Amino acid sequence: MATGTDSSDWRHVQKPGATRYQVFTKPLVKSAQDDRDYRIIQLENGLQATLIHDAKADKAAASLDVAVGHLYDPALLPFVQDDMPGLAHFCEHLLFMGTEQFPGENEYSEFLAKNNGASNAYTSTSNTNYHFNVATSALPGALERFAAFFHSPLFAPSCTSRELNAVDSEHKKNHQADMWRIFQLNKHLSRPGHVWSKFGSGNRESLSKAAKDLKSKGKLGMVPPENDPLLNIKAAPSPIPSRISSPAPSVASSNSESEADGGIVGREIRRRLVEWWNKEYCSSRMRLCIVGNESLDELTELATKFFSPIPNRGRDALPMINEHPFGPDQKGTLVSVQTIMAFHALEISFPLEYQAPFWRHKPSNFLAHFVGHEGPGSLHSYLKNKHWVTSLSCGPQNLARGFAMFKITIHLTPAGFENHRSVILAAYKYLALLRSTKLENFHHEELVHLSSTKFRFAEKSRPDDYATWISEHMAWPIPRDLLVAAPQLTWDWENEADRQNGEAKIAEYLETLRVAEGRVVLMAKKDEHMKINPEQTWDKEPWYGTEYSVQRFDDKFIEQAESANDLSDMFIPGPNEFIPTNLDVEKKEVVEPLKRPHLIRETPLSTLWHKKDDKFWVPKSHVIIDLRSPLANASARASVLTRLYTDIVNDSLTEFSYDADLAGLSYNLMPHSTGLFITMNGYNDKMSVLVRHVLEKVKGLVVNPERLSVIKDQTKRDWENFFLGQSYSNSDYYGRYLMAQQQWTIDEKLKELPSVTPQDIQEHMKKLLSQVNMRILVAGNMFKDEAIKIAEMAEDGLGPSPLSPTELNERALILPQGSNFIWSAPLPNPNQANSALTYYTHYGSIENQTLRVTSSVLTQILQEPAFNVLRTREQLGYIVSCSAWSLPGSSEKGLRIVVQSEKKPNYLEERVEAFLEEMKGKIEEMTDEEFQVQKTGLEKKWLEADKNLAEEVSKFVVQINSGHWDFFRHQKDAELLRTITKENVMNLFMSKVHPSSQTRSKLSVHMVSQKAQPNKLSASAAQAFEVLVHQTHPTLDEKAWRESVEGDTPNLVEFAQYWMKVLNTEDGKKVMMQLPGLMEKYPVDGEGEDRKRSDVVYIEDMKAFKAGLAASVDPGPMVQWNDLPVSKF
Repeated sequence: MATGTDSSDWRHVQKPGATRYQVFTKPLVKSAQDDRDYRIIQLENGLQATLIHDAKADKAAASLDVAVGHLYDPALLPFVQDDMPGLAHFCEHLLFMGTEQFPGENEYSEFLAKNNGASNAYTSTSNTNYHFNVATSALPGALERFAAFFHSPLFAPSCTSRELNAVDSEHKKNHQADMWRIFQLNKHLSRPGHVWSKFGSGNRESLSKAAKDLKSKGKLGMVPPENDPLLNIKAAPSPIPSRISSPAPSVASSNSESEADGGIVGREIRRRLVEWWNKEYCSSRMRLCIVGNESLDELTELATKFFSPIPNRGRDALPMINEHPFGPDQKGTLVSVQTIMAFHALEISFPLEYQAPFWRHKPSNFLAHFVGHEGPGSLHSYLKNKHWVTSLSCGPQNLARGFAMFKITIHLTPAGFENHRSVILAAYKYLALLRSTKLENFHHEELVHLSSTKFRFAEKSRPDDYATWISEHMAWPIPRDLLVAAPQLTWDWENEADRQNGEAKIAEYLETLRVAEGRVVLMAKKDEHMKINPEQTWDKEPWYGTEYSVQRFDDKFIEQAESANDLSDMFIPGPNEFIPTNLDVEKKEVVEPLKRPHLIRETPLSTLWHKKDDKFWVPKSHVIIDLRSPLANASARASVLTRLYTDIVNDSLTEFSYDADLAGLSYNLMPHSTGLFITMNGYNDKMSVLVRHVLEKVKGLVVNPERLSVIKDQTKRDWENFFLGQSYSNSDYYGRYLMAQQQWTIDEKLKELPSVTPQDIQEHMKKLLSQVNMRILVAGNMFKDEAIKIAEMAEDGLGPSPLSPTELNERALILPQGSNFIWSAPLPNPNQANSALTYYTHYGSIENQTLRVTSSVLTQILQEPAFNVLRTREQLGYIVSCSAWSLPGSSEKGLRIVVQSEKKPNYLEERVEAFLEEMKGKIEEMTDEEFQVQKTGLEKKWLEADKNLAEEVSKFVVQINSGHWDFFRHQKDAELLRTITKENVMNLFMSKVHPSSQTRSKLSVHMVSQKAQPNKLSASAAQAFEVLVHQTHPTLDEKAWRESVEGDTPNLVEFAQYWMKVLNTEDGKKVMMQLPGLMEKYPVDGEGEDRKRSDVVYIEDMKAFKAGLAASVDPGPMVQWNDLPVSKF
């Protein structure tokens, strides 16, 4: 793919003793705000790298993008039949499991964790992206480890079976998620044989099927593993054992290396993976971005040194897929889809050419600007006034490198679902309006101006996010000097011919946005579909089991959809009055920027904090109002009324706020447990207009009964759908609820919802606003007097709360010392395969600085090993995390470990406690040097500089909203950190976390899956059966089954089928009859009945339990800054 860059723009560089490379000689176009230096180089192996020197960086990052994704999974014949769906994704998983230079499985993640870093990766359709961030000083070491994944990965056989399990667990995590189900259904309904139909995430079945088929035909095992060159490429066993037995070993952590490789099937899967990687992972397909504070020459040296060994296999650098997945049979259809969650939506999709080449004028974005508009006269406004929709969005989407889609997504009300044909017709009427309207020049000029302003004042983002964005866009067909600018800017017409060509392209696209060219997907639960079409018959998508029905639109409907617009309520938007005109920033040189906001005003109604930006120098500001009232959450009904109140305010502001949002000025209003949270941010030029209008609506809302009905229905669905989400979200929810003094369950709120009337909300609003106290922060390009005017505006018409600010803070509930509680409940979704555990131990009050700092060190030490042991080694599930947990009110904290797994929660808790026992030994054995590395990583994390104004503001907000005002906490804690010893950490661990402690306070929440699991055989049962076979049939090889049946815990059916063939005699049948007894004696760990433990107290009544706990004590302001000359109150 051409990049529009002349070869003369490149210069060869050869330095003595260094690898040769080419450098791009033209300067990159960047924002005037951007103080970073850029260089693009190309290595001799064809890999291109963008190097970014940021002199102010205290965090480095890198991202490598490979131009193959799951659409390039192998097929038996091109575009004909999938062979190993999910192989690219499996490669992304297994690639991280050690390299020749660094063979330890968790060497990379451990190195990053110790250096204030982290990593991630994702497999998309046409690319796979790997990225990390790390402390700047550790960048060379991180790059050395990172680069080795791409030239000498081990693909360790010992990891094959476990990473197959990880991919399978990830799929099961997504199995009940409508987003994944509908995404795969859309792929499934492609033209026959098109690669878009591939099952990209894969599971154990999809990755194993090809090998199992070969095995069944006797075609595996013909070449001894040691003689197969592919099985031995970069596959030396890790000198660091991949499975270290836990003190209380589980079956998953004590299997042999030979079992861990998956047997004959696993070895074939790995062989195919290595074969695919050798073919597809080619250096010319890789694009790298590195961000660091090293000079460009130093970054160049790092890139050439570490990434030059990646082989160039001569593959095409950017493979394209130009055929669109929509053929004649896919167009002009309505696809009805059954959802898991309760919602109504429709999505209209039109085929679109690949959009990256149209980076200059972005014609599809231009069209989406109109179709997705929410102002007066818009499609959204028309449908909303009919009470048919709750939201509408529109835009182009590059599905893969070579083809795209133009999508209109509409979330419907129940009435909208009943009238979905009218909703679809309205969309086509709006498109007809666009076709028949001569669009004025100001529309294009506005988009050009807004993109230019946004680019001009773009602030820095997190370095790994930026590196990932750069590496992805390096694959775009844009001139290299416009790498940063082209994806972000919309160019004005160069001349009249350019304008005519651009408008012709827009007209061309509009002609394709017709009913005969598109496909509509209608989403709802089955019973909702059956109400409108009881005769509907259903098919089933193979991977997720999603039920669907496809119908063609009838001729009458097509005729209506093709007719001219006759809806007078729809019209083209006018000029945007919110486009900023004053972008001046009064920049004054400062010796050192202020590190905190100042309290500039205090009244019975509010405290006002202000900080004029002296660091980022952008024409932007943030206004945050935390409005607290004792009435907001006084009862379950009050909580419901507060939620509906904020939702109706947001609903009523849609048309007004949409233009503001387009112009870079946005607001958010949401309820919280003690009141309302209002945030406004963006260009400060028109900020006062937005603030005034939002506050007027908050105070003067008149409830529209019809909109209330729509919003009540949406709220009901949101609350009911919550329980159908991820299992760990449920366990976390109950964990938070049990430790919050004033919180109402979703069930309690659902009971109150139906009876709420418009008058109830009007009265609640009036009472709530008569008793308030506000915590206000104004920061950015605004002066004191402007901040004070905003505070006065906010106070106007409000009454003061009878409670003090400290009394309005949230309170947590404190577990008693020496306690061990479990709350256990079944998961509401009967098809959810995963159970979940939230395991919490209480540290104590954050007011105790020594405890606060020591507990942070302990959490830092536990985080990476928890993931490595519980997920990577023991394969409990895809979701595993270990982190600090701040309780409601932010004055108390503890340690939280979360595991989502097909295993039962009691077993998960056993494994967590075995992990904690293992960590006791690890901490005891930790050297002073290792302990210092952990402390240094934590110190760098605390002292990391803010990357933009929003990050700075978010840190201030934490202290203002909590009422603690401890703005220098991280700096003070970093100083104390130097005095913390390993003995301090060990004492805390043994007293507050370790299961043997008589003084720790522990609560866990068990959410138990109700879905029946397939019968499996435990490793112990299989071994016992082997002994039995050896005793009764000594001439048979009792271990031979391992070459034919896959898995550490084999499927019972496969195991039984194998032995029924082998033991096909009367004596053999007697042996087979003993198998059920062995299964009962040696059950699979963590499966079957979830037996209660005798050493814990099970919570039977949540309300009674909470009533028996003491509330936390709020410390109030922990620092008195004395900013005001004399406190008035």
